[in-house]
Amino acid sequence: MQLNTCQIARSCPGTENISRCGWLTTDPVRIYGLVMNTGDLRARALDIFSAVLDAAHPHQLMSEALDLHGTILDIKGLGGRQTRLDLNDYERIVAVGAGKATAPMAGALEDLLQARLESGVISVKYGHTVPLDRIDVRESGHPVPDESGISATREILTTLFSLGSDDLAFVMLSGGGSALLDAYPEPITLDNAQDTFTVLLNSGAPIHEINVVRKHISSVKGGQLARLALPATVITLVLSDVIGDPLDIIASGPTVPDPSTFGDALAILDAYHVREQIPRPVMEHLEKGGRGEIPETPKEGDEGWQCCSSFLIGNNQLAMDTAAERAADLGLTPMILTTTMQGEASVVGEEMARNLKRALETGEPRSPPCCLIAGGETTCTIGSDCGLGGRSQELALAAARELRDTGNAVLLAAGTDGTDGPTDAAGGIVDGETVGRGVEKGLILDEYLEGHNAYPFLQSTGCLIKTGPTMTNIMDIVLMLAGTE
Repeated sequence: MQLNTCQIARSCPGTENISRCGWLTTDPVRIYGLVMNTGDLRARALDIFSAVLDAAHPHQLMSEALDLHGTILDIKGLGGRQTRLDLNDYERIVAVGAGKATAPMAGALEDLLQARLESGVISVKYGHTVPLDRIDVRESGHPVPDESGISATREILTTLFSLGSDDLAFVMLSGGGSALLDAYPEPITLDNAQDTFTVLLNSGAPIHEINVVRKHISSVKGGQLARLALPATVITLVLSDVIGDPLDIIASGPTVPDPSTFGDALAILDAYHVREQIPRPVMEHLEKGGRGEIPETPKEGDEGWQCCSSFLIGNNQLAMDTAAERAADLGLTPMILTTTMQGEASVVGEEMARNLKRALETGEPRSPPCCLIAGGETTCTIGSDCGLGGRSQELALAAARELRDTGNAVLLAAGTDGTDGPTDAAGGIVDGETVGRGVEKGLILDEYLEGHNAYPFLQSTGCLIKTGPTMTNIMDIVLMLAGTE
């Protein structure tokens, strides 16, 4: 039977209210109605990816991070960071946030605080929402910001402006927050910001460099949101989608000190030779900042930070550990190769495929049956004329070329948010027959790779993974499974 687009369905952990936390209905992993044999490497790869999504669900992570006994709230982040609050110390408690995972985070906070939570506003990507009672949800544009995101940000600022020294604000952030939470200093317009981000995205610059520029053309990023919330107490809960989990880069760090400068932003534009492509109002703003004519973003040591605390509640390491555990359950020897995967997607895809072939041929770094695991986030450097796809799809397609005619090998590459690039796919799953299936359909793989057009090739060959919005976002994962005869 011909295999078509992969679809994953799974249950939601930590709650019985499936519609509220945003998960799909419980069902086995399926490929267009074909239930795979559990011994099949493709099925096992999808099973492992599904387990990662379960473990990374924000409702689950929030429940693990927050513990309320009476009026005492204990908050525990990754790395041992923790604090204790007595909710009776605060007159008002509100919640704001931005990101793809923020809606289920907000749902968990509502479930915990109930009537103690007065109100709130969050900005989420279109389609990434769940029903909430006290917190208003605003759907906005991502990865390029839109007017809805600007409007949502105004509502968030109105909420924070109303707070006093006896009030408490929870700020929930996840990947996507940079686009979903923004306001611009005059004379920069939304069109200017959209054009700037598109240029940076197409340049191949990694997210930490893109966000340095974003912080310096914004009125809320780079610690500025926290400054606007003073003198209230601000507690930030963060789900990381950035390598190394730098709090100043995730969602462009709106509630933490910003170590970067206007000079850094200008240097990044020069490094990618894009100054001439940046709108004039943006360049004039950055150049004024570089000359010291505009105040820098808030820095460590500035007043007010004693009122602000940030807690990381989930990251890509969680995905790696979960993948390794589930792979072992399925009879595969796991090995985490890296949690800092980055670079050009097609180059990384070839490298990952070679790792898989080496395992099959030499037993290094693990003997089959095994599952090699990598996490992080690659980039795609594209021009104005490109096809449809995303970094995980391009990685998978490049791997397929390297794996051609290789037996007992499967590679899965997918984004944990369920959205890879400007597509409805999470990524791709390929094997040694992928290229051959393309040849049978008259598809020339090299043309699709060179045109950054992975989506139609993967779709035509039964290698496209679709999950719908997963409501989480802890970067990308690559699973390399080697089997035995």
